[in-house]
Amino acid sequence: MQYPDRFSNLPDYAFPRLRALLDAHAPGGPVRHMTIGEPRHAFPPWITDVIARHADEFGRYPPNDGTPELRGAIGDWLARRYGVRVDPETQVTALNGTREGLYNAAMALCPETKGGAVPTVLMPNPFYQVYMIAALSVAAEPVFVPATDATGHLPDFAALPGDVLDRTALCYICSPANPQGAVADEGYWSDLLALAEKHDFRILADECYSEIWRDAPPPGALQLAAATGADPERVVAFHSLSKRSNLPGLRSGFAAGGPQTIARMKQLRNYSGAPLPLPLQRVAEALWADEAHVEESRAQYVRKFAIADRVLGNVPGYRAPQAGFFLWLPVEDGEEAALRLWRETGVRVLPGAYLTRDTGKASPGAGYIRVALVAPEDETEQALTAIRDCLYG
Repeated sequence: MQYPDRFSNLPDYAFPRLRALLDAHAPGGPVRHMTIGEPRHAFPPWITDVIARHADEFGRYPPNDGTPELRGAIGDWLARRYGVRVDPETQVTALNGTREGLYNAAMALCPETKGGAVPTVLMPNPFYQVYMIAALSVAAEPVFVPATDATGHLPDFAALPGDVLDRTALCYICSPANPQGAVADEGYWSDLLALAEKHDFRILADECYSEIWRDAPPPGALQLAAATGADPERVVAFHSLSKRSNLPGLRSGFAAGGPQTIARMKQLRNYSGAPLPLPLQRVAEALWADEAHVEESRAQYVRKFAIADRVLGNVPGYRAPQAGFFLWLPVEDGEEAALRLWRETGVRVLPGAYLTRDTGKASPGAGYIRVALVAPEDETEQALTAIRDCLYG
């Protein structure tokens, strides 16, 4: 039997690679997991009451696009957070987590050709792996754009050759960035929107870390699109309750954009999407309407940012993240550093190269490790101290 060639040279996913690297070795101390971006802050206790009140709705097929109440709550949140008014009926669709939305957006929106040639899909490097798989799935050419210290840890899409930009159909961008914590400011968004207008491509803005920030809320793609008068079809923004509300197991997110764009995404989801069960949609309705739990969680991250600054602030090349909950720490070799940490301290981190694509030049992640600040504060401080003493002492 034959299989698709376009997936034949994929590396192992990051976490199986990590297990292959570490699991043959005994940990050198108490095991502390700082690899996966799975929030460990408490989620709001009242959500179980919401589920219980609506438990009978597990017996009904849920609406694929989200209940009117859920889409309305999302629209209200976008207005409060970004000052942007969208029509919940035509400009919002619920998602079963943002990963499926980020993937299916390419399926719904990427043309087979652009200008008579194979289309390109731009993405940062390092990147969230679903961007690459989405591009390959629609037979587009993924273009990995380095997001390094030299570019402020955000991709410089404008530096690409004109012929690549002219073939571009979609551009994935994550702000706040995973893993570096860099934030696209208003100038960055405005420049990207102008570039997209010039070369006629659509921006897929992955903003799932938008509510975890230190000093000021990051601006969003829809906000700048509205402020600059961009075509509403130019941008699709993706948000999730996984990080914002510490509920990665809820699998609830949304996409918002222009009516034609969202209509195409909805149409595809009618055939291939997995809707969120109704009681969980009721939970999501309540969560998007509540900010108290978000502020409490954010305060915990701010305290952990301060711990990181205190423990690692003297490490050469340390860069305090603006947002998100990862540290992107410079090392000589990410795999060697991760293995050494595990064998000597029991701290488990992710080599940066597992989040990047080697494009023939030095991998932009090879000299980094990613550290997730998701554990309780005391455990975070212990782990960061072990990292400092082991790798930088």
